[in-house]
Amino acid sequence: MPTLPGPRLPPRSGRAPRQLVVLLHGFGADGNDLIDLAQVWQPLLPDAAFVAPHAPEPCIQGFGRQWFSLTFRDPHERWRGVNRAAPALDAFLDAELAAHGLSDRQLALVGFSQGCMMALHVSLRRARAPAAVVGLSGMLVLEEGKGPESLAPALRAVPPVLLAHGDQDEVIPVDALFLSGEALAAAGVPVEWHLSAGTGHGIDEGALHHAGLFLAEGFARAKGLERAGGAERAGGVERA
Repeated sequence: MPTLPGPRLPPRSGRAPRQLVVLLHGFGADGNDLIDLAQVWQPLLPDAAFVAPHAPEPCIQGFGRQWFSLTFRDPHERWRGVNRAAPALDAFLDAELAAHGLSDRQLALVGFSQGCMMALHVSLRRARAPAAVVGLSGMLVLEEGKGPESLAPALRAVPPVLLAHGDQDEVIPVDALFLSGEALAAAGVPVEWHLSAGTGHGIDEGALHHAGLFLAEGFARAKGLERAGGAERAGGVERA
């Protein structure tokens, strides 16, 4: 049984899954808000299974779910939150991969807003790197009072990352895209970014298009590494 419930979509091909895409929703939403993204990307990923788990906690706003509480009054709440929520998400990923007989190289994470925070935090700390990570309208969470240099010692895996953000985002300002990208790059994480002009806290067609291509390329690259006999490791960190 999965550790977190949520909607699913099986591979379009009708075959057994060869990849798994996990969609992580934002604060006050649930998995139903993101599962429709699967239909957009299925033509590019016909052998991928999609799952959008509901976050473990009811949202403090009174509707939807949350990965962790956000009051916006405590500067440390994001850091404490991602660390507290990480074990449940890790357990979910392990259970899903085991159920499908897949490895982390056949896994991709896509997170929106608070789900982006979770996708980045967890993927960089798994024992093996996922094939790709897409962060939409979110940010990399660093410990309050510490700079980008604090990320490198925590890395266990280095997956390729795509960040996408609207330049009119009123919830998480677009500066988060550039600060997160700079921190990831400084830690040696390969990162690309897409800026959606005229877009607020949401996902436009351009971001969806780039994310789909990025996922397909990530899975193809990971498959090539698998055939070659492994992933590159540097300083004990796996690079997908």
